[in-house]
Amino acid sequence: MSDTSTTAPDPEPFRVPDGDLDDLASTLAKTMAEVRQHGVILDRLGSEPAPASAELPPPDGAPADSARKDGPASVFILALGGEAYAIEIAALSDWVNYLFLPVYGREISTSRPWCEQWHEHPEAVARLHALWLAWQQLTDAEAGLSGPSTWHRDHLDHALAHLRAPDGPFAACTTSATRPNHRVLATPAPELLGLAA
Repeated sequence: MSDTSTTAPDPEPFRVPDGDLDDLASTLAKTMAEVRQHGVILDRLGSEPAPASAELPPPDGAPADSARKDGPASVFILALGGEAYAIEIAALSDWVNYLFLPVYGREISTSRPWCEQWHEHPEAVARLHALWLAWQQLTDAEAGLSGPSTWHRDHLDHALAHLRAPDGPFAACTTSATRPNHRVLATPAPELLGLAA
């Protein structure tokens, strides 16, 4: 018995020109970062408690509005703790590593230090998170066509000037890409109130 079925020839292999591979990799990295960011937002929305069907009455003398909270007290990373902080720092890390640094990282020098362990510097985490929150808002379609320009002018330039300053949060860290260094500078100790000298 002979095989009467016809087999289609194998398709020609598809080859992307070498010059386009970097663009393709960059586009893929940005897309992956956006997908992760959307996943974090969906996780955050899914983890918010459902509104209670019956609310407790406000304390005596308090206005009724003060008994209800509309959403989280703050979305700022320094106000978060535990698992919420871990989720937010993971999403921020994706944004920093896959979008911020490849586009705005610039060369490391004594006048522009950087630290690969930026997530261990509280000021850097706070500034980068604030920058990311503004980026999310101002690159959304609802921000209009001038949103990205506003983000660059009002947020990015100012944040970079402080983050990468010679006396900024990375002052004791890497100033040469060939010699990585990490050290968190000590901050002033809070004064002990009520103790006499």
